[in-house]
Amino acid sequence: MQPPRSQMEVNEFKDMAKEMVDYIGNYLENIRDRQVLPTVQPGYLRPLIPAEAPETPDDWKDVMGDIERVIMPGVTHWHSPRFHAYFPTANSYPAIVADMLSGAIACIGFTWIASPACTELEVVMLDWLGKMLDLPSEFLACSGGKGGGVIQGTASEATLVALLGAKARALRKAKQEMPNLTEAEIVAKLVGYASDQAHSSVERAGLLGGVRLRLLPADEDTYALRGDTLRQAIQKDRADGLIPFYVVATLGTTCTCAFDNLEEMGLVSEQERVWLHVDAAYAGSAFICPEFRPLMAGLHRADSFNFNPHKWMLVNFDCSAMW
Repeated sequence: MQPPRSQMEVNEFKDMAKEMVDYIGNYLENIRDRQVLPTVQPGYLRPLIPAEAPETPDDWKDVMGDIERVIMPGVTHWHSPRFHAYFPTANSYPAIVADMLSGAIACIGFTWIASPACTELEVVMLDWLGKMLDLPSEFLACSGGKGGGVIQGTASEATLVALLGAKARALRKAKQEMPNLTEAEIVAKLVGYASDQAHSSVERAGLLGGVRLRLLPADEDTYALRGDTLRQAIQKDRADGLIPFYVVATLGTTCTCAFDNLEEMGLVSEQERVWLHVDAAYAGSAFICPEFRPLMAGLHRADSFNFNPHKWMLVNFDCSAMW
């Protein structure tokens, strides 16, 4: 149990918080004047700080001084207008202020009663967001079905969560159909599929999930994975005694922003009875604009869908929306 804080401690904290807010504002206002990419070498930081954790607290002015002396020389400034690598991470003053409030409340919302507002706000906000993208109603909690959204840390986590869900479903089904096989024997037969243009996290999800995952060749002209390629791979693996169970379709691949043919892949996945996860991490925010929604045709056949508001929507990392 924390000891009660004195009024002096409260006032000191308020002063420190105000100074940090001013520092953040100045940093963002003048970020274009900073060199985007650090020139430091690996290991630069260790000589700048003590070798052991200090036994007495530093003065606040020294802490603030260390931000510029120790931290900023090693920061790559992702929000600089001169930063042109990767995608821009989202950030905004409202998101920063919201993070401050979240950090102060500091609830751990792992059950409803642990913080009802935390749970219920997430459910409602994900419905709002799903409606903005015009997701099929089955994905929304307000539809009254089994759907609903949840915030993951990254799309990598979402891909793994979907794979584990698909794996559990495939295991239940296989145990009913092949009761003579052990669980380990069934898992050894499971196989998933994705485009060879998919993010490396898709292949990594297969490794973490303990199943094989095949990367199929994308179309040479559009870099899209097509339905015929997927169907041939599934049918060949079934003939070889394997159990196809999971497919990842990417809308906006990281390396080329290619769009897999979701309409064709959705039909194949439905006919072959395999879980279809749609990874729209990079480009999904664009579906807020009606003119881009034809690119997600076929989504109604998917089992799960994910995109990253923290890429385009001015929401602080990490906020990866999954339905």
